Amino acid sequence: MEARIDFKKVMHDVRKVYEAMLGVEGALNAGPLPTKLLDLVRMRASQINGCAYCLDMHSKELRAHGETEQRIYCLNGWEECPFYSDKERAALAWTEAVTLVTEGHVPDEVYEKVRKQFTDIELVYLTAAIGAINLWNRLNVGLRTVAGGYQPNQSQKSSG
Repeated sequence: MEARIDFKKVMHDVRKVYEAMLGVEGALNAGPLPTKLLDLVRMRASQINGCAYCLDMHSKELRAHGETEQRIYCLNGWEECPFYSDKERAALAWTEAVTLVTEGHVPDEVYEKVRKQFTDIELVYLTAAIGAINLWNRLNVGLRTVAGGYQPNQSQKSSG
């Protein structure tokens, strides 16, 4: 597979957009949500959107942060697995609803579940994280960013 656009070749001209996106990621990573939870959310949205680059990145980040192979491999079937916490389940349901917003406009029942697990501030951060990964997914899928080269713990330098 070949990328449609090589970011390195156009970086000078798109730097402000890229830096703004990295700024959002920095704010999210410094916020109140645990890193593992953010990466589970990022991975789940990337599964829904079929973003190979982000799946590669976030599976590596999850491993680097101590996540188990079992939980990474079963994330696509999280509803059927006993090893995700109630808070993680609420976040994953929220991720699916917000990512698939055209398929139900984020149902009240999903909101009620997530409200039981997250404060107002946490829910804003969670929703922003979902919005951010969806933007990264759309850039990487649309431009066919090639997966495989990401190294863990580089998210401050390159996100997706």
